[in-house]
Amino acid sequence: MTFIRPEAQAALWRWREILGALVLLALGLRWGLTGVGFMEVTGWACVALALILGVVGGQRMRFRLGSDGPGVVQVTEGQISYFGPLTGGAVACSEIESLRLDHTARPSHWVLEQPGQPPLAIPVTATGAEALFDVFASLPGLKTERMLSELHHKGPHQVVIWQRSPEPQTVHRLH
Repeated sequence: MTFIRPEAQAALWRWREILGALVLLALGLRWGLTGVGFMEVTGWACVALALILGVVGGQRMRFRLGSDGPGVVQVTEGQISYFGPLTGGAVACSEIESLRLDHTARPSHWVLEQPGQPPLAIPVTATGAEALFDVFASLPGLKTERMLSELHHKGPHQVVIWQRSPEPQTVHRLH
């Protein structure tokens, strides 16, 4: 038996990181302003942590576009797997060569490319697609804010969000 309507519960769940950061901020401010010694220092540390969690939580919230799209995404032990109604596949996180956002598909799709395999297209609204945020954030040199702004930018186009830079070639000198 639940006391919260499903729509309200879904809204609270979407804002969960921000709400947690606000609770931590309130607690930290109370301890920081009224505490003495160790309690005061702990309070200000909680305030700093709350601000960091709030920023990260805001980015995660902007990344979530829903989970009512086709297919299921799983991220397990460094591998992204997508099980869709028509397609599917898997990509190793460490082997991703490029990440594109395809707005020409409905709904928009993340397109992951790995050498030697066909590109894997994952709808941004697939169930479990929010787990991709952590994988994408771990890609070296990825600009998270750019990714989030492109995610909310509409139009019939494809955008390269990230591409692995080519390995520098070693120069062999004769002398």
